[in-house]
Amino acid sequence: MNTNKNLIKGETGDWEIVIGMEVHAQVLSESKLFSGAATAFGAEPNAQVSFVDAAMPGMLPVINKKCVEQAVRTGFGINAKINLHSVFDRKNYFYADLPSGYQISQFKDPIVGEGKIELDMPDGTTRTIGITRLHLEQDAGKSLHDQNPAESYIDLNRSGVALMEIVSEPDLRSAEEAGLYLKKLRTILRYLGTCDGNMDEGSMRADVNVSVRKPGGPLGTRCEIKNVNSMRFVMQAVEYEARRQVEIIEGGGVIKQETRLFDNAKGETRSMRSKEEAHDYRYFPDPDLLPLILDEAWVANIKATLPELPDDRKHRYIKDFGLSAYDAGVLVAEKDTAVYFEKAAKGREGKLAANWVMGELFGALNKENKGISESPVSAEALGGLLDLILNNTISGRTAKEVFEEMYASGKAAAAIVEEKGLQQVSDVGALEKAIDEILAQNPDKVADYRGGKDKLFGFFVGQVMKNTGGKANPSLVNDLLKKKLAG
Repeated sequence: MNTNKNLIKGETGDWEIVIGMEVHAQVLSESKLFSGAATAFGAEPNAQVSFVDAAMPGMLPVINKKCVEQAVRTGFGINAKINLHSVFDRKNYFYADLPSGYQISQFKDPIVGEGKIELDMPDGTTRTIGITRLHLEQDAGKSLHDQNPAESYIDLNRSGVALMEIVSEPDLRSAEEAGLYLKKLRTILRYLGTCDGNMDEGSMRADVNVSVRKPGGPLGTRCEIKNVNSMRFVMQAVEYEARRQVEIIEGGGVIKQETRLFDNAKGETRSMRSKEEAHDYRYFPDPDLLPLILDEAWVANIKATLPELPDDRKHRYIKDFGLSAYDAGVLVAEKDTAVYFEKAAKGREGKLAANWVMGELFGALNKENKGISESPVSAEALGGLLDLILNNTISGRTAKEVFEEMYASGKAAAAIVEEKGLQQVSDVGALEKAIDEILAQNPDKVADYRGGKDKLFGFFVGQVMKNTGGKANPSLVNDLLKKKLAG
């Protein structure tokens, strides 16, 4: 019996997926890794290209200190070892969008060594995924094949842009885990401010290595799926590729180590080229760049300026606000959401604030495909609504109506409640009078209730609420009704 949901059921039994990922994250910096050219997204083709980026003869690279700092910050964010000595190498290969004929990267001596990332699984458990290394490298340019039926165009705006290549250990075991890993890594980068994580703009891309094996057996031959630019596509690519490999092996075939592309329109991978090995690139230290030596005090200062990271924030929410691990995880996934929640929850009940942010607010924003930064209801305004609930000015049901008006009009909760006369009736005398009227009108039901038909209690509550136009304080109504009916 297959008790592991991550296993693939094949004709010959169960198969285990083994996944490692190489994520290319574009460093947030004003200029490129080895030149002063700009890095802004969306510029006209070839408008942001220096002589260095274009590989003009005699042009020498000069390291961008900000990019180095961002790599070190990221290293701390993924709980990794910072290497005070690292070396830039030339990775040699020919392609039309690589004018120099080599990419400046790092090979044997990267700037960041081993680290780890913790995944929050849907069942409440955690999984630790090892990080092999993080190294800095230049991006290549971009080949455009859809501008002319007979020619390919080259845009070098991206050429020389600083990338952090973050390489995981082959610790991931399912498409779901691959998606969660990419999401968690993007969250960390955004918190740190080292990469914007905009996968649709190409500033974060994943190369996904997939192989299959019998559970606990030796590693299989892996295939690398190149440049996948969304979490959904990463998950689809893993599912398809793993199934493809199982079918080939069970059919008597052999997996060829190769690079593949994911066709998101068809939801399938297809062969691109045979997989290169390190020796194919003829790595050697770049003669134009000295080894990179980092000052310990400078590195320590970077560590001291780190923001509160997602995992730390999640644990604080669980401890200080009494939230579940799931709720806390949802709220910290995007920094803007976490900041919004904290403002709304300040001095109030954390669980109530969390429910409103994840329920009513998320629901309204999702309908309009808006992010929390575009919310017409500010965190302070939502806090004002929560205050009215907490001090019993309005009921939870009325609060939902008030929120809809707030979202549509931008008005404050207190103003809407005042204008529409929605204040909750908490006057004991007025409520007792309403209750007495209902009981007097339904003597038979009172008798039935006192005779043991407890379910009739809901009927009496409903009648009182109807009598008061829905404005009665439900908690007070319950208490008063119980006393009256007990008599």
